Amino acid sequence: MKLKHGLHLAYCTNIHRGESWPQTFESLQKYVLAVRDRLGSQSPYAIGLRLGADAARELSEPATLAGFRRWLERENCYVFTVNGFPYGRFHGTRVKEQVYAPDWTTPERLTYTNLLFDLLGEIVPAGVEGSVSTVPVSFKEFIKTPQQVRVARENLWKCVEHIERISRRTGKILHLGLEPEPLCYLETSAEAVVFFEQMRADRPGDMRLDEHLGVNYDCCHLALQYESPREALGRLRQHKIKVSKLHLSNALKVRPTAEARQALRSFADEVYFHQVLARAADGTITRHKDLDNALALHNRLPPAANDEWRIHFHIPLHCPPTPLFSTTADHVQGVLDVLRETPSLCAHLEMETYTWEVMPTEMKKRNVVDQLVDEYRWTIAELSKRNLA
Repeated sequence: MKLKHGLHLAYCTNIHRGESWPQTFESLQKYVLAVRDRLGSQSPYAIGLRLGADAARELSEPATLAGFRRWLERENCYVFTVNGFPYGRFHGTRVKEQVYAPDWTTPERLTYTNLLFDLLGEIVPAGVEGSVSTVPVSFKEFIKTPQQVRVARENLWKCVEHIERISRRTGKILHLGLEPEPLCYLETSAEAVVFFEQMRADRPGDMRLDEHLGVNYDCCHLALQYESPREALGRLRQHKIKVSKLHLSNALKVRPTAEARQALRSFADEVYFHQVLARAADGTITRHKDLDNALALHNRLPPAANDEWRIHFHIPLHCPPTPLFSTTADHVQGVLDVLRETPSLCAHLEMETYTWEVMPTEMKKRNVVDQLVDEYRWTIAELSKRNLA
């Protein structure tokens, strides 16, 4: 939906299953319209579209694309952003580290992302910016040589060139956002700054980078790093790095008592990575590849009383804290505080709680439409407090 100051808000449809275009389109018809109708939205309704590689190829067929554009117009909906992070299957199977593959060292990632921009250039409305979010270069374990990083930068420059051509042809402002995530090649705002400086050094003075490549700031991911929203966003702005999109998302936060660690077993699943960043009282941070790893280690070596764990498990924005678990909602609120002060920081807001299918049973007592409606209500209330909605 369109908000004040030219902002746009949607939920990311990666919460729904769908790898082919017919499956993806079915979820739009079944869920997106149901959420819209529950919200009672009369103005154009925004969609944050997830398109895997198969769905993107199928949608690119001229007749299929024309049919989708007619549907958007008929339903008074519009697409302003595409989640181009997961290339392949994202539900119902082991995803884990494969969500980062193919990465930016490969021609497959470049071809896929270019196709997303081809599609976005056709469907984003005139006068609305279009964004695509993508993997943060690679997963750190995948990178074995400096040559891989050079190839990744070359591929990203090729993508920037492609985006610039589409932007010039369509007259639309389009940009790609690298999404820092724990244990990936880009984890923190500081690592993002270093990488962008390397990109600039590859082609000194080429301003297309500043316009068409930026960072997709995922609140869950940066909160996991114990970064302050004001400092992290300030660092990106200081180094003239575009904030392409803001992912409004929560991480799980706990004091890892024996009782809490036992309860955390219900959050460990075989589908997604749930990286754990454990901070000791002295500020030392230990990174665990997955929740299972952290639990196994600390069953043998119980953490100290003042330790804190932040876990990469996207918890619904509206979930209140419990005696055992809290969330990083304060990081989301801190980001919105910065946005209130500088509404031009970023025009794209996307709620991203894709973990619905793997949430513990007690958190799924309602259907997904109810949950998404509550996501909107929480977010709109927070935006309204800051005169952003």
